[in-house]
Amino acid sequence: MNTYHTNKGIGRTVEFKGLKAQYLFIFAGGLLGILICVMVMYMAGVNTYLCLILGGISSGLLTWQTFALNRKYGEHGLMKMGAQKKHPKYIISRKSIYRYLKTNRKRTYV
Repeated sequence: MNTYHTNKGIGRTVEFKGLKAQYLFIFAGGLLGILICVMVMYMAGVNTYLCLILGGISSGLLTWQTFALNRKYGEHGLMKMGAQKKHPKYIISRKSIYRYLKTNRKRTYV
């Protein structure tokens, strides 16, 4: 009879080689984009060595920057920064003070 190992990582975030959560998807998407750009440049007739050099440099830069962001901000850091940018710095209210002090009473006519 076959034995199956249970998944001990239930409820944890996705992690690969130290990259966690959204950084893993940024890394994979960036590498896919670089690969497509190198293929388009090669099919357009750009020098082969230039395509390889640009692809290598840009993928190295992407790898370095992704791991740096992962170290600096952590698992949920980019989402927190995005939420902080959308949060208003101050609230402007142009209503008169009288409108805030006034109560809404229903008048009953007899």
